Amino acid sequence: MIELLFDQPHEECGIVGIYLPQSIASLTQAAEFSLFGLIALQHRGQEAAGIAVSDGKEFSYFKGQGLLSQVFDNNNLHKLTGRLALGHTRYSTTGASSTRNIQPYIIETAHGPLALAHNGNITNAEQLRQRLLQKGIGLTSSSDSEILLMQVAGATGQNWVERIANAMTEWQGAYSLVISSRSALYALRDPWGFRPLSVGKLPNGGYVVASETCALDMLGVSEWSEVAPGELVRISQHGITRQSVCPPASTSALCTFEQIYFSRSDSIWDGRSINAVRERFGAQLFKEAPVAADVVLGVPATSIPAAIGYAHASGIPYTSGLIRNNYIGRSFIQPSDELRKIAIKLKFNVLPSSLAGKRVILVDDSIVRGNTSKALVQLIREAGAAEVHLRIACPPIQHPCFMGVDMGAADELISHKLSPAEICQFVGADSLCFLSMAGMMSAIGSTNGYCNACFTGQYPVAIPQNGKDRFEQTGIGGLEDD
Repeated sequence: MIELLFDQPHEECGIVGIYLPQSIASLTQAAEFSLFGLIALQHRGQEAAGIAVSDGKEFSYFKGQGLLSQVFDNNNLHKLTGRLALGHTRYSTTGASSTRNIQPYIIETAHGPLALAHNGNITNAEQLRQRLLQKGIGLTSSSDSEILLMQVAGATGQNWVERIANAMTEWQGAYSLVISSRSALYALRDPWGFRPLSVGKLPNGGYVVASETCALDMLGVSEWSEVAPGELVRISQHGITRQSVCPPASTSALCTFEQIYFSRSDSIWDGRSINAVRERFGAQLFKEAPVAADVVLGVPATSIPAAIGYAHASGIPYTSGLIRNNYIGRSFIQPSDELRKIAIKLKFNVLPSSLAGKRVILVDDSIVRGNTSKALVQLIREAGAAEVHLRIACPPIQHPCFMGVDMGAADELISHKLSPAEICQFVGADSLCFLSMAGMMSAIGSTNGYCNACFTGQYPVAIPQNGKDRFEQTGIGGLEDD
């Protein structure tokens, strides 16, 4: 792969759960709703997708590699009949792009069939894996998500609520899950609240669970709430019940990168508008790092709200002088010197008429390896810009993530190796400033309760040494992330 196309953090997946009332006449509507919800979450994973549906007796499913539009069509979707559905869209990390790791996972248990879709990463997955293997339980994938499913299947309890609650006591790390028996849907979130998960009521009387509220909006939901850290939600023909089955952590650890980059701008996360928070990032950036310029430019698409916020606070006009190609493929480009030179133009193009002779402030949400920033600065200079000042809407990323975000190992992170002044020289900008930690949290509107380990190196959960070793070998946290 050309590194320029991957020089940003990657989330691992989006999940959706659908429960429809018995009055629904169309037996394919749960699968269709699941697909619509996943389309709203396509930004969270573009390499594989799957949907599993229960008809009250057994599951049918379809999975495949690629975008949702490549995986699903009317033929395979209409074979998925039932009132209960799970959906999953996935971005795979190094070595994980294989059919066996595509979710949802489905198994037969002593208590009936069970399916699971997972967003996050379990930091003690290797110990849990070895425990299962020592019991003689076979595993078909390299994903920690399958481990969670096997643990739930083997947990003690009189019902699935008790079994899930008992299994949760052994899990460390990030997990937002949708689990389905043949007749009920379960949604749960880890005690730290790393990953988002919300539940809402559909206009037809059913329910939907999804990673982001933009998926709820897609399906016409008007009443919704976030699944609380440590909470388990059960949805069945008897309605919805909610209970705290795992005590919330003393301090929550919501992923700051949901606010910075991952979540879609029209989503709500931790009760806050993502778009509004990102605009405040930009306004705070201007307060901390003003510079004389003619135009403000945002790197499409997640950085545009921050760029608009910077422009409004500074009074400097915002211009859409950078165009992104949203349809560039991820798997067909092979590295060569010639392609590396034009790689940035495969993803971005500029409007010289908006930039020629101008002093440009370029706002981006983050810098990971620095290669895209370097190429963008060069591209803007070639368009005739007189100056290019780079402003980053988060602090320097100096440490890897073990909770389900593919940022790379420490020695791949440019801010781990270089100072801001050295990064500025590397990317060829006239100036470079990062948003401060205090400024970022002020813009979010919280002084604590968020995980900032990628900036500080202070992890909210213990990271086993074998997990760190595996991360350094593969570039992922723990096992292959989902």
